[in-house]
Parts: sequence; structure tokens; C-alpha cells
Amino acid sequence: MRPNAAPLLLATLLAATALSACGGDSGSDPDTVEISYKQSTDNSVRVMDEYLADVKAQFEKANPDKKIKLIPIKAADAEYYTKLQQMLRSPKTAPDLVYEDTFLINSDITSGYLKPLDPYLDKWDDWQHFIDTAKSAARAEDGKTYGVPDGTDTRGLWFDKGIFEKAGLPADWQPKTWDDILEAARTIKEEVPGVIPMNVYTGKPVGEAATMQGFEMLLYGTATGATESPLYDTVSKKWITGSQGFEDSLRFVETVFKEKLGPDVSDALDPNFATRVRGELLPEGRLGINLDGSWLPQDWLEGSGHEWPQWSERLGLAYMPTQNGQAPGKVSMSGGWTWAIPSKAANPDLAFEFVKTMQTKANAQKWYIANSGIAVRTDVAEDPAYVKAQPGIEFFTDLVAHTHYRPAYPAYPRVSTAIQEAMEGVTTGDSSVDEAARNYDEELRTATDNQVIEK
Repeated sequence: MRPNAAPLLLATLLAATALSACGGDSGSDPDTVEISYKQSTDNSVRVMDEYLADVKAQFEKANPDKKIKLIPIKAADAEYYTKLQQMLRSPKTAPDLVYEDTFLINSDITSGYLKPLDPYLDKWDDWQHFIDTAKSAARAEDGKTYGVPDGTDTRGLWFDKGIFEKAGLPADWQPKTWDDILEAARTIKEEVPGVIPMNVYTGKPVGEAATMQGFEMLLYGTATGATESPLYDTVSKKWITGSQGFEDSLRFVETVFKEKLGPDVSDALDPNFATRVRGELLPEGRLGINLDGSWLPQDWLEGSGHEWPQWSERLGLAYMPTQNGQAPGKVSMSGGWTWAIPSKAANPDLAFEFVKTMQTKANAQKWYIANSGIAVRTDVAEDPAYVKAQPGIEFFTDLVAHTHYRPAYPAYPRVSTAIQEAMEGVTTGDSSVDEAARNYDEELRTATDNQVIEK
């Protein structure tokens, strides 16, 4: 940990920082860094708040004449994105540092809301420790980098060992195909009445959870090559329409709800359903299989408000298989968040000094463990203390080798919404698979200014 590494550099930066502040319209204190971040809507989950408070204390102790002002935005994901973009539009409201989801960052870059960080990164020794895929998540089409990743995530299948035992399913369950998953869910429905056989997030109310935890975990498993993207063609730089993989993925979702293998549709379309899955259904033994992310244990740690120390004994983990077991046999999606500096920030230099304090090896490792995140620093990922810190970390870290990142170009948020609408149509039964796929293709053309290619 190197919280005291900044003072000498800060002394040399003070004049430039002050000039930057005076040049803006916000009237911000040149000695104060304003930081906006997403605060959990669950009052019992304080992981981010506590982590930032700790780093704030380190920074202010090392720099007695500097202050950190934390500006939490308590909101669901979609509302957070909207509020953040409103703040970024004006130097009067733009903070100095913001927490950006990788799926939205390119949209904000295109809008001119964010500052390229390359001049800072080129002089920062620790940047060499960040893995290339994580760096690319915050790199724009102009080749510049606009955010420092604070971790990534992967996804897999969580299953309740007790429910599996009652259903006569193995404790070391590992499905090889989609059909294996559906057969296990059917067995649970038959043998263990009163529980939800499986959960796949779906529909617009749950937002990106439906797109990424649900649909893309299926869609990327239809590809025939390990690096092939079934959503975006990197050669033509166009979005893909008319794919069989898209229809097959919709058909899987349709099967889950048509055969009543998932939650009631009204529950599945509840915007707070993901919170219920983590806080109620899994701990209470009411859900057999859950297609979800690596971060779930953060809700179950001591002090979280949903303490569940037995989770690692009660739950098993299996990787998500490809559709028919084709190579590489497993699939995962990765996202994550970054720290970015707004283009209208009053104190950008000071903000990056805070980023450097957050991203010392010790602080980064502390955050990955507290947040049940996956390390994006190689020096942390190789540290035995990180690997042994929490059950499941090694499983989800190993999936990084088989993971995919969303094509997070400016059109992606609109593409994601179109996917959610298609899922919702087959979930409720309002649309057949063919109708939902056709509607998606039409929405895709609109969302991307007709930058599409048919496969």
C-alpha cells in the first residue's frame, strides 16, 4: 500500500490543478475531489461506501491539505446511468471522478463527456499490471483509454446442493449442453415441488441483467469458434441480424417459462427480482439453479445485512456449457466498472491521484475480495492470499480464459434494450420466437442506423 506516494507529485501539480479549477464554471474547491458513484439501493449493502471511505481516509492522511467529497447516487442501474449523464453535461454539475459501467462508457465517450486518460496512464507504473482485456473495455474507437477498471466479473451456474440431493441429481453437477440444464430443471420440478427449478433473468424491467446474465450467456454459447461474436461482426463492423443462434437463445428462454421451469412471469419481470434472488430465494432454499454472476457472495458476507456463512456449503458452482457442447465447451460473459474523469471536471489531475491511491495492489486486492470481484491486475490474480480469500474466487477467475466482453460501442445500450424486449415477448407469450426475432432485427436496424449484416 502506498497512500503516501502522492504528496510530492501533488505539490508540483497544485498550480496546474488550480488553474484547471479556475477555468471551469463550477466554482469547485481546487483542493477537493468530488467523486460520484453508484450506491446500492439495498441499505444493508455498504461495500462500496465502506471501501471509498477507507481510501478517502488514506488519501486525506497522506495529503492533509486535500479533501475528498463522496457523492453517492442511490439508484438502480438504469436510473444511475441517467442521473450520471445529466451531471456530466455541465461543468456546474460534473464531478471530478465518476464510476462508469463498461457497457455505457463508449456512449459517454462519443457524447464528449469523458476525458482521455492516456497522458496519466503513460506515466503510471502500475498500469502494466492490468490485463489487456480489461484495458480494452475502456478503450474507445479512437484508440484512447477513458477509464481505469476496478475489477471484472464472470458468470456461471449456481445450484442448491440440498435441492439437487432431493431431486436425485449429483452434487458435482456439470451440464455439458443446454439440454442437460433443462433436463435438470425438469427433474427438480417433478421431484421437488414448491421450489423454483431455475432462474434466467429476462425482460426490460431487470435491464442489463437480462441481456448479459441471461441472453448473452446463451447467445455466445451458440458460436462455433472461441473468439467469434454472434452479436457484432468485427470484420465488417456491423451488428448481426437473422442468426440461428439468436433464435435458439430465445427458444431456450421461451422453454423455461412455457414449461414453468422458472419463476412466475410477474416475479421475473419485477425490477427488484435480482435482489430477491440473492437475499431470499437462494438463502432460503427456494431456487434450484441460478444463471448469475461471480459477485453474489458480497451480499452474504459478515456485515452485509444478508449474512449467510453457510453459502459455500449449500451452493455448488458449474460453468455454463456451450449449446451443444462444442469447443471450448464453456462460456462466460464479463463486464465490470471503471473510474473515469469527466471532460468538464474541475480537478482532473487531483482526481487521477485518487485513482492511483485506490489502485495500489493492496487496495485493489481489498476491493476485489470485498466486492466478490475478479482481479484485473495480474499481480493480484497471482497472489495466493487473493485466491484463498473466498470460496468461488478461483472458479470464477479461471473462467476469464473463456469469457467474452460485450461489443460496448455507442449503439450497445439501445441494442441491449432491443434484446430485452425480444426476451420479454417470449417470456410472456406475447410473441413467438420467430416474431420476437423479426422485431429485434427491425429494432436493431433503427438502433444502429442500419449498420447490420445478416448471418
